[in-house]
Amino acid sequence: MSATDLDDLQSRLGYRFKDIEHLESALTHRSMGPSHNERLEFLGDSIVNFVVAEALFRRYPEAREGKLTRMRASLVRGQSLSQLARRLQLGETIRLGSGERKSGGRRRDSILADAMEAVIGAIFLDGGMAACQSCITTWLESELASVNPNQVDKDPKTALQEWLQREKKELPVYRVLEVLGPAHQQTFRVQVQVDGLEQYPVGTGASRREAEQAAAADALSQLSAL
Repeated sequence: MSATDLDDLQSRLGYRFKDIEHLESALTHRSMGPSHNERLEFLGDSIVNFVVAEALFRRYPEAREGKLTRMRASLVRGQSLSQLARRLQLGETIRLGSGERKSGGRRRDSILADAMEAVIGAIFLDGGMAACQSCITTWLESELASVNPNQVDKDPKTALQEWLQREKKELPVYRVLEVLGPAHQQTFRVQVQVDGLEQYPVGTGASRREAEQAAAADALSQLSAL
């Protein structure tokens, strides 16, 4: 990845890093070795959820908590973040191990979404929350303006949480059982512990997020059959 590539990416992001190492770290996938972007991904995930939540809270003063939650989920879910990463042409700048490159990792939704979150975490470390808010609201300006509080489908995790809250039951707990395969092509198995079910459902997916959604969907199916 050349200095020109990084310069072009910063232009697309609309943010210039004071310390370019923050951006380089955000673009380094775990298949490259022990120094990778997963800690930045963790940080960015929390930040993008907060920024989008605040933006929706201010834009839609009449929307109730449940609708705000669904709107936020539709904007920050993996598919939405991977689409944003594609729009910013993030894939070509992600540093991948040879195996991941050969298997098409630059086009994989989970890798793109994780890198997008890591870049957000890097911007926070480099420029603070104000810089993050400015970038995220600019990137998602059309989505924030067009999302409809009355036409947002519930993802399985949200639907499960709302069902349990409505029934006055404990909230679900997600636990990673195992991670299979090499770093560039992993499969996650996640169990969701749900009040009211004797056998806890297990979901699988190419990312932890996908596996959690699959487990939640199974739990909803079981609960509806009771």
